[in-house]
Amino acid sequence: MAIHWKPYLLDGSHPIEASRLHPIEQAWGVRLPDTYKQIVCRYQGMAPEPCVFNVGGGEDVFNDLLTITPIEGRESYSVMRVYEVLEPHIPTGLFPFGRTPGGEYLCFDFRDAPDSPRIALVTSDMSILPVANTLQAFLEGLHDG
Repeated sequence: MAIHWKPYLLDGSHPIEASRLHPIEQAWGVRLPDTYKQIVCRYQGMAPEPCVFNVGGGEDVFNDLLTITPIEGRESYSVMRVYEVLEPHIPTGLFPFGRTPGGEYLCFDFRDAPDSPRIALVTSDMSILPVANTLQAFLEGLHDG
């Protein structure tokens, strides 16, 4: 099923140059997946359709893609801001890229796969739940609720 991205934080898309991701990769010491780079450069701050994903025997919703460039008044949606908040509470190697409506975070999990991160959900109580083995598998698994 094809993913369509709809406005969420702004009225339309807010594209960025791929070079804006280099400081994040350097700060985190990782190489972000190419698929993610392509998506976030075009759709930062937007919401996917379909948006439901399977996790822990149930379902959750991929509400929005965090932003690379902070948006005035919406800084709490920035990848770096979310990382700063989560970092003291989660293991090294987890990096946020998306949010759920309940304030949980979809993260790249580089802990066991430095070249091909898994996808994990960090819950509001800081539990870490596996979601998918790759970003591609996660995206392909999105469905309607």
